[in-house]
Amino acid sequence: MRIPDALPDNVFYAIAVIYGLLVIASIAVAVMKRTRPGEGTAELSRRVTSWWFMITIFAIAIVTNRIVSTVFLAFVTFLAFKEYLSLIPTRRVDRLILLFAYWTIPFQFYFAHRNEYGHFLTFIPVWTFLFIPMAMTLAGKTEGFLRAVGTISWGLMITVFALSHTAMLLSTDKALAGPAGGAGLLLFLVALTQFNDVAQFTWGKLFGKHKIVPKVSPKKTWEGFIGGLSSTIIAAAVAGPFLTSMPFYYAAVAGGIIAIAGFLGDITISAFKRDLGVKDSGGLIPGHGGILDRVDSLTYAAPVFYHAMHFFVFSGRV
Repeated sequence: MRIPDALPDNVFYAIAVIYGLLVIASIAVAVMKRTRPGEGTAELSRRVTSWWFMITIFAIAIVTNRIVSTVFLAFVTFLAFKEYLSLIPTRRVDRLILLFAYWTIPFQFYFAHRNEYGHFLTFIPVWTFLFIPMAMTLAGKTEGFLRAVGTISWGLMITVFALSHTAMLLSTDKALAGPAGGAGLLLFLVALTQFNDVAQFTWGKLFGKHKIVPKVSPKKTWEGFIGGLSSTIIAAAVAGPFLTSMPFYYAAVAGGIIAIAGFLGDITISAFKRDLGVKDSGGLIPGHGGILDRVDSLTYAAPVFYHAMHFFVFSGRV
């Protein structure tokens, strides 16, 4: 049974293809566990499982009614922000500020759902950014002021503002988004982000020798990064014309942007966790960490991809 505002068939076909690839990957990993057991195989298994999780939650968001989808994406963002706040030290005097910070989520996603670009773009980076230190100043406690302002403001940017771009993609007008509409753009972003993560790990395990950021993420290598980037560019070139308004050559560029931005998001959240001395952001997903661990790549990939599309593709500059 189709929903009232039925999605284009391209979206359902693409989801079916992705799940088919996941089944093949899962079978391959199961065989590897029997024939080549080890930490590398175990880590690959965790990443494939992560891919199952991410694709499933975003597939639910994509195929349901757009209002329900936006609420669902907002809830995922709420969990990510909640995990972030659970890791950082906060002051008792800032409890009302933290309550306000949580209330930015429905407002930000409302602007995204309505596709109100101006309000969406300024609500957190301008108005909330100015309001938080002002409110803290009026509270009258200066000890730990700078740290509190910095950690809360950055947390809002890296979780709420960054991840709300998924809802902006979903609300994109079909005339601009392409044959699969906004749902196709969101699926393109999420699928390629997760594919890039698995591809970088696989290429790194096969050929990785040269560390790229050893003090932040010791397992990341140049070979893995380049292999994942190349694989994602090819996958994007194939999927782009099917899910977006881009011809294959622009889609390939978009795939490269997603791969690079996703890598940067991954290592940025890794640096954040390493500074705090934690391995995972939470335990919501047993054996696989928390929501923030699963959406770390999207914290960079979502805003970078959306604004690249907005300024170049939607505007007709390319």
